[in-house]
Amino acid sequence: MRGLRCVLMTVLLAVCGLASAPAFAESLNGSSQHLMMKLVSESDHPKAGAPLTIALATTPETGWHGYWRNPGDAGFPATFDWTLPAGAKAGEPEWPVPTTLLIAGLMNYVYEAPYAPLVTIQVPAGLAAGTKFPIRLKTSYLVCSATICVPEEKALSLDLTIGDGAPSQAAAFAAWRQAIPKPLDAGATYAANNGTMRIAIPFPAGAKADKAYFFPVTTGAIENGAAQTVTRDGDRLTISTKIAANAKTGGPIEGVLRIGEGQGLGVKATPGAVGDAAGSGSTSASGESLWLTALIAFAGAVLGGLILNIMPCVFPILSLKALSLARGGASEKDARGEALAYTAGVVLVCLGLGAAILALRAGGSAVGWAFQLQHPGAIVALLLLSAAIAFNLAGLFEVPTPRFAGESGASGAFATGALAAFIATPCTGPFMGAALGAALVLPWPAALAVFGGLGIGLSLPFLAIGFIPSWRRWLPKPGVWMETFRHILSVPMFLTAIALGWVLGRQTGVDTLTLALVAVLAVGAVLWVGGTRQRKGKAFGVAAQVALAVVFVGSAVLIARAPPAAKVATAGDEPFTEARLASLRAEKRPVFVYFTADWCLTCKVNEKAAIDTTGVRDAFAQHKVAALIGDWTDGDPVMGRFIQAHNRAGVPLYLYYAPGAAEPTVLPQVLTPGLLEGLGA
Repeated sequence: MRGLRCVLMTVLLAVCGLASAPAFAESLNGSSQHLMMKLVSESDHPKAGAPLTIALATTPETGWHGYWRNPGDAGFPATFDWTLPAGAKAGEPEWPVPTTLLIAGLMNYVYEAPYAPLVTIQVPAGLAAGTKFPIRLKTSYLVCSATICVPEEKALSLDLTIGDGAPSQAAAFAAWRQAIPKPLDAGATYAANNGTMRIAIPFPAGAKADKAYFFPVTTGAIENGAAQTVTRDGDRLTISTKIAANAKTGGPIEGVLRIGEGQGLGVKATPGAVGDAAGSGSTSASGESLWLTALIAFAGAVLGGLILNIMPCVFPILSLKALSLARGGASEKDARGEALAYTAGVVLVCLGLGAAILALRAGGSAVGWAFQLQHPGAIVALLLLSAAIAFNLAGLFEVPTPRFAGESGASGAFATGALAAFIATPCTGPFMGAALGAALVLPWPAALAVFGGLGIGLSLPFLAIGFIPSWRRWLPKPGVWMETFRHILSVPMFLTAIALGWVLGRQTGVDTLTLALVAVLAVGAVLWVGGTRQRKGKAFGVAAQVALAVVFVGSAVLIARAPPAAKVATAGDEPFTEARLASLRAEKRPVFVYFTADWCLTCKVNEKAAIDTTGVRDAFAQHKVAALIGDWTDGDPVMGRFIQAHNRAGVPLYLYYAPGAAEPTVLPQVLTPGLLEGLGA
C-alpha cells in the first residue's frame, strides 16, 4: 500500500504540473526559473588527456526544491544527456549532501538551497592547444513546491578551448567539493533483525557528527520515512531505523552519512556484526584503538624527522649548529637554552605547516605535505636561501644578523631550527608518509601532535647535544679544521640549490630558470661585496641588506607569476588519469601506479634505484604490467584528491592493482627492484 501511495502521489503531482500549460511550455524551452541552472567549468582551457570537472550550478526558486539522486518516496531523479566532442566521456554525477523533506508521511531527499552536482569529463588526448571543446547538456528533472510539481527540461551549453588546464574557478569548486560526500575508506557493516536495520559506521570518537542522518543510495533497503536513531560507541556510529517492506538483504547497502551542514561521508555497508545496540562495553576499547593509532603515527613521525637530519639539505645546518656549541664553550645553561630554542623553531614551523594543511583541506583543497613546493615563488625563495647559505659556508661572506647556522644565542638557534624545518620538506624521509597520512584522518588535536612529533624527531640530535654534556665532549675540539669543514659543508648546500633550480626549471621552463640563476648571481654579488667590506672591518651595510631583500622578493613575485611549463613524460610510462586506470583494469591487466614530484627526494631515489632499472622494466614487460605515472609537482587538485582518498598526505605513493582485485595494494615508500619484479608474477 505504501509503494502504491508513493507512485500515486508522484503521478498526481506530475499531472497537476502538466495542467499548468504555460509553466510546462516554459520548462520545455529552458526558460523556466523554478531551477536556475548553468554549466561551470573548473578550467576555461582544459588540458588534452586530462580530466575536467564540470559543475551544474543550480539555484531553486524560493519555495521550490530539486531532487537528489535517490528522490525518496516521491519524485524522480534528474537525467543527463551529454553531447561531447569525439573521444570525450562524461562520468556519473557526484551529488552534494541533500536535506530531508517530509510531506504527508512521505520522505523526500531534496535541495531547497543552491547546490551543484559535479561531473568529471575525460578530455581525449592529442587535441592541439586552441582547439574548440564544446559541451552540450540536455537534462530532465522534476521540480516541486509545497503544492505543485513541474517536470522540466533544460538545454545548457558551454564552449571551451583546449589549453594548459589551469583552474579558473578554484574558489567556487573548492566550496562545491566541500559539499560532496567524502568516501569512507573503512568498511561499514549492517544487520537486519526483527524489522530493524542497524548500520555500524567507523567514525573517530573525537570527530563531531552534527545532525547525523543516513541517506540511502540503495533503494528498498530502509523505510525512508521512518525515524532514525543515532548512537555513538567509541569510534563507531550506529544508525538504527526500520527495514523496508520486502527488503532484500545480503548485498551491500550504499548511502551517505550526514555529519554536519552540507557535509557527509559516502558509506558502503556489507552484512556483518554490528554489536550491542546499547553500545556498552566497547567504548573504552574503541577509544584505546584511536589513541593507539595516534601513538603509532606520532612514533612514525618522530622517526621520520630523525632521519631527515642526515639529508643533504639539513645535515650542514645541524653540523654547524652542533659545532658552534663546541667552539663557543657554552655553559650548561646556555647549551640547554640553545637546544630548547632550536627545538622550538623546528616544532613551530612543523606545526604551522601542519595547521595550514589541515585548514586548506578542511576548505576543500587537496594539498599535502610540502604543498608550498608546488608554488614556484616558494621554490625560488628556497633556492636563493640555499645559495646564500652555501656562499656563507664557502667563505664568501659573514653576516652576523640574521643569526643562521654557526651563530650562538637563543635567537640564532630558534632561526636556525625554523630554517632547518622549512628547508627539510623536500627531503621527506621514507617513514613519514604513513604517519602524516594517518594524521589527516585523526581528530585535529591528534593530527597536530603528529606534525609536532615530526619536529621533535628533527630536533632530537641537537636537543640531546644540548642536554647531555658527555655528547658535547665527543664533539671535535675547535681549530683551524673547522674552516675547512665549513667549506666541505657548502657542497651539499650547493647541490640542494642546484636541485631546487632543476625543480624550478621543470615547473616553469627555461626562461624562468634563467631569471632565477640571474637572481642567484645577484645575491652572490651582493654577498661578495658585503663580505669584502666586512673583511676590511666595515659594516655589511643597510644598502646591501635592502638589495638582498629586493632580489629575494622581486624574484619570488616574478617567478610566481610565470606560466607553468609543459610536463615532460617519462619514457615507457603513461600519464596517470583515473579514466586510463579504469580502462586498464577493465582489460584485466596488472597496473603499477606511482605518484611522484620533482621536489620529492625519496621519489627520485626510488625511481633511479628501483623503478627505472632494467630488471624491473623487463619484468613489467614479461608480466604485462602497465605503469602509470602521476606527476604531482604542480599540485594538480584532481590527482591530490585521488592521493587523499588513499589516506596519504602527499608523495610518494605506490599502488599495485592486481587483475580482478577490488582494492589496490599500497606498496612501501622505500622500493626495491626485487619487490617490483615480483609484481604480476
